Amino acid sequence: MRIEVAVPEPIPAEPQPEAMDLVIPYEDDQLVVIDKPAGLVVHPGAGHETGTLVNALVAHCGASLSGIGGVRRPGIVHRLDKDTSGLLVVAKTDRAHQRLSAQFADHGRSGDLERAYLALVWGVPEPRSSTITTNLARSQKNREKIAVVREGEGRHAVTHYRVEALPGPDGLVALVRCVLETGRTHQIRVHLSHRGHPLLGDDTYGSAMKTKAVKLGQEAQGALTALGRQALHATLLGFRHPGTGERLHFESPLPPDMAALLDALSQNSR
Repeated sequence: MRIEVAVPEPIPAEPQPEAMDLVIPYEDDQLVVIDKPAGLVVHPGAGHETGTLVNALVAHCGASLSGIGGVRRPGIVHRLDKDTSGLLVVAKTDRAHQRLSAQFADHGRSGDLERAYLALVWGVPEPRSSTITTNLARSQKNREKIAVVREGEGRHAVTHYRVEALPGPDGLVALVRCVLETGRTHQIRVHLSHRGHPLLGDDTYGSAMKTKAVKLGQEAQGALTALGRQALHATLLGFRHPGTGERLHFESPLPPDMAALLDALSQNSR
């Protein structure tokens, strides 16, 4: 009996260059700042071997990317979730990578690093300005999720938040500004969900809130459906230049999909 075996095409060990249109607020010979669109995976991994930001960076920067991140993550100092948009910095040299990584490891305690996000959440967090402090770890029930765990387990996580606006009807939705003191996986999404205010469009941590969408009004419902992701944007990134020591500060406005949702919510609240 003859048995035929299908052999998949080999995957290159190193990410291949793929030309993409990138929004680059700043670039020099040591680093590049990217305003990442939602839907773009940062580095290759299971199920995302191509079409990532790293593929685009290899095409854009060539061999100048730092090698500290390894062949799969060259130059990557920090990351954003696939469906989170906004600012991130990539290192071109090993020295820049080391110095930027030290700032991220310090979490801004020295004042060099600043990261802020804008999120649209269900309900209105109370108090309207506060700090969420928990320990986070990979969920034992669902390995794709992060969970709040007991003291002494997981990793310490701190998120400062402030309600910026109430665009929806009857306090149904809030625009919240979050500043990270630590940078754990899914941190903002988990922390706000833990407080009972998951992000709009977050099917992983806010699926129980889907029924509330009918209260938003037809235009806002359409904008939420069109968003198709968690309503989270990395709006601010500040750090000290690893070479010159200059303080760099970048801001990114809401992308069109989140801006359209915010506008539709605001229209419905008038």
